[in-house]
This record gives sequence, structure tokens and C-alpha cells, in this order.
Amino acid sequence: MAGLATGESIVNPDTMFSNNNIDLVVDRVKSVDRQSKMLKTAGGREIFYDKLVVSTGSKPFVLPIPGNDLKGLFTLRTLVDAEDIREYIAEEKPKKIVFVGAGFINLEIATLLVESAPDAYEVTVVELLEQPLGVMLDSDMAKPVTEYLEGRGISMLLGKQVASILGEGGKVTGVKLATGESLGADMVFMNVGSTPDLSLAKAMDLEMGKFGIKVNPLFETSDPHVFAGGDCIENHHFITGNPTPIQLRGPAVIQGRAIAKRLAGFNIPFPGLLGNSATRLGDKYVAATGLTEADAAANKIETVCATVDSRSKHGMIPGVKPWRLKLVFESKDQRLIGGQIVSDSGSAVKEIDTVNALITGKKTASDLVYLMCAGNPDCSSEPSLEPITIAAEQVLARVGRK
Repeated sequence: MAGLATGESIVNPDTMFSNNNIDLVVDRVKSVDRQSKMLKTAGGREIFYDKLVVSTGSKPFVLPIPGNDLKGLFTLRTLVDAEDIREYIAEEKPKKIVFVGAGFINLEIATLLVESAPDAYEVTVVELLEQPLGVMLDSDMAKPVTEYLEGRGISMLLGKQVASILGEGGKVTGVKLATGESLGADMVFMNVGSTPDLSLAKAMDLEMGKFGIKVNPLFETSDPHVFAGGDCIENHHFITGNPTPIQLRGPAVIQGRAIAKRLAGFNIPFPGLLGNSATRLGDKYVAATGLTEADAAANKIETVCATVDSRSKHGMIPGVKPWRLKLVFESKDQRLIGGQIVSDSGSAVKEIDTVNALITGKKTASDLVYLMCAGNPDCSSEPSLEPITIAAEQVLARVGRK
């Protein structure tokens, strides 16, 4: 959308399939007969299968409020969406832009617009929660993100509910809040989540779960000859074991790999999701995995947390950038269950992957005090300031000896 990459560069070329002896059919599946193991396409083609994989993804969720179908209101999910947004901005030259929702998609777009043309737009973000990135961060970690965005000229209206989208002549003119206040808008972005695309799966009469197609740890559906993966399935959380609405590109890719392994004869159960994710908002990087402190409380898990300020390099090296880490531990046995990072360094934010691996390894605070990370003055903090180990030390100091 920012014009930094071409559309062709982010999709797989047809040759990738043909070079691997894969018959690529670009068509819409009209129906699937599970008894005869045959599907029909809208173009009239009949295809028989031994095993079928359903990966229909998800669709943007649009709030059921007046004006949600006006011209000038956009969601961002596909390449076509991005191209439509660029075309609208080029033709209509909007000045006032309102974002409904403070999730990472909206905030990424908002900061891209501010970066690309600092004086061209008046950007306002309206969020129902009292903080941005509510799925990723606890309120204490979200506060510096809010301050940063406001410092970039983005107006953050937190704790506000959007009641309707205002329009004239079929075109967006503003946003009305539940308080009665109105905001002028030439363009509105609404990215408040997505819903799985289950139309085909329901027509096939596959068993459904709370958040999508019900699958086992091998991604087999209620029909042993039909697999499913990605945003259209009901995932389970690695820590709680409960169904979760997590929908991310990374897990979808891994689930595709898992299905391929199963088709090849492997029996490797999927462990569940942690929601490991990262985003760049201008010069600020944010990442999270596992449960936030608030998530844990909602699941009746008592926690002990530690927050540590660190830096991207040794203090003596020029170009040091600060970053902050928060770790969430279960109080009972000090098992690590969550982590959050807010950083001014793109490299430091990837330490969330280390946290993710430690959670899946079921490590405790006692294990973490001996975590030995590679150190170099140019690319890491001093070994004595490694934030994961310091956070573990703080937790052990609070809970005492066991």
C-alpha cells in the first residue's frame, strides 16, 4: 500500500506450481461431494480427490453500524484492498482520515501515511479500549506506544465507541461516536478483526467449533479425508488449551507445513498457538507472545510479572537504542507464560522469538536465570543487562526460595 513493493512481488508466480508438477486451477469451488470425493468448480470442472485440504481463510469484520457500506470506508486484507486504497488516495486526496480500531493493521497504515507525507493528513484513531494493541500488550506496555503515536501527530481517542459512519451522496463524510460527538472524515479505515470464511465448510457439513472448523492436532476434520488449516479453523491456545480466535500468517504457514507432513506419513501433533507476533509503527517496534497479564487474569491464572529496560548495544557504543521487556510468569510454579517487547530497535524486538521458544519449552524463572545469550558490544546489551535473565531474577526475588 505504501508503494514499497509491487503486487507481483508478494504473490507466488504460477511457475512455482508448474515447476513442481502441481496443477494450478484458478477458479471458485462451487460444491464438494464428500461421498464421491469430488468437487465442482464454478467453471464447470470436476476434480476427484483422495485427500482434500480446506484453507478458505477469513474475511474482515465490519461493525454492523449505519454507514458501514459508504464509499471511502476501507478494510485491508488482500492485495486488491491495498490497490483500491492507493487508487482512492490518489484520486480523492483525502485530508482527514479516521481509523476505527487501534490494532496493528490500522496503526501500521496510520504511521505509514504519516511517514510518507507528514503534513498531508489529519489522522485520528478511535479505539473502544483504553489502550492501543489490546490483544498484544498490557496497559503499562501500551502507554509508551500511545505517547509515541501522539508525538507523531496521530490523535488517539481511546475508550471511545463508534456509533455510525456519516455520509453524504453515498460517500464518507465523518464518524459519529456513542457520546454524540462527530469527527469529520474524508476516508475511514475499519480494521477491527476478521471472521473465518466457513461457507464452503458448512455446505460440506463439516463439524464446527467455537471459532471455525473443528480439527484435531493433525488438522484432520470430522471427515478423515478432509484436512483444514489457517484462519478458517478453530485453533487452541498452547497454555490454556482453550479455543482461541488467533488468526496470524505465521501459524497458517506452519499449519500448511504440518498438513503436508501428515500427508507424507508423519505423525507430529500440533502443540497449539501462542499468538507470537510483531509490528513496526514508524520508529517503534512492538512484539508479544503468550498471555498478557490481563489475559491470565481472565483465565483465572495468578501471575507474577517483571518489566526490564534494556538497550540494543553496550552503553559505550554509539547508536544505542532503548527497549523494554515484560515477562509474565504463573505464580504457582513460576512457569513463563507470556512476553511483551516495546523497542526502538528492530533487532531487539525479535528477542520475542526467544521468549516464545522458552514458553513452548515450559521453562520457569529458575531456568531463565541461567539463560546464556550471545554477546557483542555492537549487537547486544552487556551480558549483565540481558533483560530476560534480569526479569527472572526479579521474579525469584519476589517469590523467595522454594
